[in-house]
Amino acid sequence: MFAKIKEKLKIFGPGAIVTASFIGPGTVTTATRAGAGFGFALLWAIIFSIIATIVLQEMVARIGIVTKQGLGENIRDLFDNVILKFAAVWIVMIAVCVGCAAYISGDLLGTSLGVSYLFGVPENYVAPIVGIVILMLGLSGSYKIIEKVMLVLIVLMSFTFITTMFVSGPGIVEILKGAFIPGIPNGSILMIVALIGTTVVPYNFFIHASTVSEKWDSAEGLRESRWDTIITITVGGIITAAILITAGALIQGREVTSIVELAAPLEPLMGDWAPFFISIGLFAAGLSSAIASPMGAAVTVSSFMRWEGGVNGTKYKIVFSLVIGLGIVTSALGFEPLEVLLFAQALNGLILPIIAILIMVVINKKNFMGRHVNPLWLNIVGWAVAAVVSFLGVYSLVDAVTAFA
Repeated sequence: MFAKIKEKLKIFGPGAIVTASFIGPGTVTTATRAGAGFGFALLWAIIFSIIATIVLQEMVARIGIVTKQGLGENIRDLFDNVILKFAAVWIVMIAVCVGCAAYISGDLLGTSLGVSYLFGVPENYVAPIVGIVILMLGLSGSYKIIEKVMLVLIVLMSFTFITTMFVSGPGIVEILKGAFIPGIPNGSILMIVALIGTTVVPYNFFIHASTVSEKWDSAEGLRESRWDTIITITVGGIITAAILITAGALIQGREVTSIVELAAPLEPLMGDWAPFFISIGLFAAGLSSAIASPMGAAVTVSSFMRWEGGVNGTKYKIVFSLVIGLGIVTSALGFEPLEVLLFAQALNGLILPIIAILIMVVINKKNFMGRHVNPLWLNIVGWAVAAVVSFLGVYSLVDAVTAFA
């Protein structure tokens, strides 16, 4: 029996990396603030974001398995015109790398926040140590180690955040209303954009398309890859929803800045375990995202530049080391400049529509995908998702530019 279960679990991998990547400090904080500010009313936005993520990530995984190339290589091959090829490659590559570099300090500081809250150690002491551990993980060049670490982190987050949700005792009827009756309360537009924007992450497309080829070497793996994507990303959505529900049940109506503010309301229900649960969950969320940021930059550059070797390639390791090295230095200094973050947000808002559209073009190229192009129904869903994601990307771009100005 256990042998069968172990065999079934072997399908999980690339999808788990994507899931662990998007549940970072940004998602955790956004879900907490959404629950505190609007109760369960924005649960539908999480459901939409998970559907959108599954649709797009399934396509990029299919692209990676069928073409045996990363998303970057396929985007390059779309263009015969040298100028268009140059523009597409460098705009997307620079935007992804700047975004990863801008967010890595926050990811490391977010990881250390749980330890800092529990033991009273300053965040900028813990963050560089976490960064060094991640650097060693990246230099190991082992996809399987990264995959197993991400799976463990998902299990940790599932256990901690889903447990706190049940302990908080939310009302089932209110949850169902928030999940299946879309509403836009006053002042919630930016929060909806943030909930979806922290789930549909540009560099995850490149990570997924490249890592599937490490696990499956033929189209026979498409079915397993599809289940890996659907199940793991759905679990990620459940974790995000659990955080929002816990906040909605315990601290609705309060202004909050961090998930650690859930610990005090949980103490009457969980006793001394409350800070421990919140800290472990936050540490797992931060670590998973902090691993994915330099990985996203390295995979994206490797894919566009057609570097060989995957996660074990020397050039891949150099990019990974540069990004995490930047994070180690800036987190030690407590440096997280608003201007850089706004610039990264603006770039992500610019490239998200571009990448979503390019994915839809690549997936429908018969000379790329053969018989594995999208069926009509999936094209309708895919283009609808791309349209919404494009709108949100432009909205995010405008918001960032306005805030910067």
